[in-house]
Amino acid sequence: MSSTIPMRVDSDLFDAAKSVGAVASRSAAQQISHWARIGRELEAAPNVGVRDIERVLAGEKPYDDLGEHDQAIVRASWDERVTERLASLDLAAEFTQAGRSWTEADEQGSVVVRGSTNIPSPAGPGPTDPDA
Repeated sequence: MSSTIPMRVDSDLFDAAKSVGAVASRSAAQQISHWARIGRELEAAPNVGVRDIERVLAGEKPYDDLGEHDQAIVRASWDERVTERLASLDLAAEFTQAGRSWTEADEQGSVVVRGSTNIPSPAGPGPTDPDA
């Protein structure tokens, strides 16, 4: 029987493991172990081009040159990077700091304008009416 040791993981990873693990009747810890074993095997597999995958992720090689299996690994990495980037974005704070407004949908799907609405037009004042 193998022993376990405590480990810290990001809450996103834990939540994903909990959700995915439930489908396969695994606990979050069991799911993370499962993913770790898969990752270990992928890195050790001779038919997985780790260097090729790294080159695609670095933008040095076309994605289409990879096999289907390696493309799946690249997509998973891209997904992880996008998730991390989205988690770090706070566009509301950026727009507020810049004095800009933005629109978004509320829970009912209606368009709502947020932030400053007193923004001068980039073109300046509109044309004046010569007949006025």
